[in-house]
Amino acid sequence: MTTALTWQKSSFSGGGTGDDCVELALPTTPPTSIHLRESDTPTTVLTTTPTALHALLTILKNGNGLPG
Repeated sequence: MTTALTWQKSSFSGGGTGDDCVELALPTTPPTSIHLRESDTPTTVLTTTPTALHALLTILKNGNGLPG
């Protein structure tokens, strides 16, 4: 059985009903995966693990490993 996801907009989206933000959804319990999508293309969903997303965000935040 598939459970519908509850999507939340990023706090950086500026609120409102715009279609230019990132949305995140977590399965009920336990959160073994995280789902991400762009508001303007809601049928395209990226699914990852909390560990992998944390690693990506850490790299982006620190600027490590990115081409110059």
